[in-house]
Amino acid sequence: MSALIKDRNTPRRDGVDFDFPVAAGVWIHAGALVAMNATGYAVPGTTATGLQGVGIAQASADNRTGANGSATIAVKRGCFRLRNSAGADAITRANIGQACYIVDDQTVAVTVTGKSPAGIVRDVDERGVWAEF
Repeated sequence: MSALIKDRNTPRRDGVDFDFPVAAGVWIHAGALVAMNATGYAVPGTTATGLQGVGIAQASADNRTGANGSATIAVKRGCFRLRNSAGADAITRANIGQACYIVDDQTVAVTVTGKSPAGIVRDVDERGVWAEF
């Protein structure tokens, strides 16, 4: 490709709302932490490697009987309160600004071993962890 030689109307989006194709055999509940798998399909958050947290499901998507991409899921990026893991895996205020890792579709942890990145810890309160996707 070459550099512009005339004006270009460049499309823009806010980068907050997305619709992603859902992986085969999964059901993602509204309010769930959504991750992208290694082949580019949305899955509910789970303890596994090879995923990347992308946001929170805005509605449910049932693709339990469909092929990859037979359903789509509306996902919103932003800062959301999720459940904090327990014990040595719990996120503390000392972790603000650091990555957090997926435990399940509503829980994040501080340790990376066997887990995939969810987002960045923005705050911790008595009810959970505020993670930004």
